[in-house]
Amino acid sequence: MKERRKRKSNLTLVLMIIATLAIIAVLLFWNPAPANAEPMPQTQEQIDASTIAKSGTMAPDFTVEMFDGKDIRLSELRGKVVLVNFWATWCPPCREELTRVQKDIIDRFAGQDFVFLPISRGEEYQTVAAFRKRMGYDFPMGLDPDQRIFRRYATNYIPRNFLIDREGKVVLASIGYDKKEFAHLLETITKTLNNK
Repeated sequence: MKERRKRKSNLTLVLMIIATLAIIAVLLFWNPAPANAEPMPQTQEQIDASTIAKSGTMAPDFTVEMFDGKDIRLSELRGKVVLVNFWATWCPPCREELTRVQKDIIDRFAGQDFVFLPISRGEEYQTVAAFRKRMGYDFPMGLDPDQRIFRRYATNYIPRNFLIDREGKVVLASIGYDKKEFAHLLETITKTLNNK
């Protein structure tokens, strides 16, 4: 009888520990979209209407404060191919895309005339710092808490990628994240880098 109670007590304790760990995991990794999060566009017309810096136009210049406190001015990167990526911590496709950038973008194009410039849209330093720590990211990130930079490129919807050539012209303006879109982005980066 005592043995049965002890086993039942141990099982209850194990189940409580598992439930507690599950709750902690959910709290750490679940990041709900804010009430004002925009849905993804459903038509090409919506995408076109929300994109200001279109393919073939000169990329609007900006200065962004980086996570480390330094400033980067886009026009000072002329001569390099630049990928400007707008994202947010609450955005599931943004988070999914960011899991790929170290290996598939940063490492792949290392040593070339290429700059990956991810910019957090509409979030404060503390939010980005907590996200970086949780995810283990240490690559450079820019901050755009008032969306001043983002509004020069688009009116809404993230993630957004703007690939800019060595002369400062937008080569590709893409929206959202999926494997096909990401493969096309990588292919376009390669072609743009080979276009000297």
